[in-house]
Amino acid sequence: MTHIPARLTRTLTAMVAGALALGLLTAGAHAEDIKVRHAKGETTVPLKPKKVLAFDLASLDILSVLGVEVSGVPTARFPEYLAKYGSDKYEKVGTLFEPDYEAVNAAEPDLIIVGGRSSAKYDTLAKIAPTIDMTIDPKDYVGNVVRNAQILARIFDRQPEAASQVARLEQSIASLEQDASRAGKGLLVLTTGGKMSAYGPGSRFGVLHTDFGIVPAVEGLATTNHGQAINAEFILKTNPDWLFVIDRDAATGRGNGAARKVLDNDLVAQTKARKNNQVVYLDPANWYLVGGGLTALQSSVDQIRKAITKP
Repeated sequence: MTHIPARLTRTLTAMVAGALALGLLTAGAHAEDIKVRHAKGETTVPLKPKKVLAFDLASLDILSVLGVEVSGVPTARFPEYLAKYGSDKYEKVGTLFEPDYEAVNAAEPDLIIVGGRSSAKYDTLAKIAPTIDMTIDPKDYVGNVVRNAQILARIFDRQPEAASQVARLEQSIASLEQDASRAGKGLLVLTTGGKMSAYGPGSRFGVLHTDFGIVPAVEGLATTNHGQAINAEFILKTNPDWLFVIDRDAATGRGNGAARKVLDNDLVAQTKARKNNQVVYLDPANWYLVGGGLTALQSSVDQIRKAITKP
């Protein structure tokens, strides 16, 4: 049995023990209502709502794992495991950033779920129907994903399904963290339109370091949403043992292979990461589009662990 590091054990135990504090089990005004706390406060929602609109792909990922169907989704570029939501079977209620309020009203939803890109529209949507915000705080990334899984599992009465998936995720992260401590230092970069940005602890992609255990190759990177602009000289100066790459152009459908072209130069070729064949192109959909879904996060953990434990 893999030993779970004390830090991760404390974090996840606190999440489970804190379910009551999060409002997961608080009775609402009616027997069929529950109150849940989320990123924007507390909302009373119906138990097992029938008409659900999900603007957040991470939440849609979790709901899919839990076997919960939704009625409406935004028009978006879905990863393969969520591809069914692109069909006409599901009402299209806007985009990831901008709801179609007429369509939302017409849907007469019992529950609206926002998060991340759609979080800014919470106040307006909350006037239409009970709305919860599943935005993830990068400072406690895995803890927030577990919290969101627990919240959604409670709302839809799917606690056993959530517990099983969370247990698997916890164990996988514990194993990755042990392996990462021996792997050397890493740098995560995102490429888009021929440019590069680096992300470190505390950033939107900081989970690589704070939860997965990859030691940062450089400290003090900007934690803004767009990261810190860098160039090939920066990568050579940092000289990471591992270079983790997110190709935003591939994620948004603007072409595959753009990141490889950006990094195909003499400076990057001199780094330890390139010389040792330790450049990992992360799944762009899981990292850039979905983020904190159970499927996306589990796949990310599996991909990184496989890469750093290669023979």
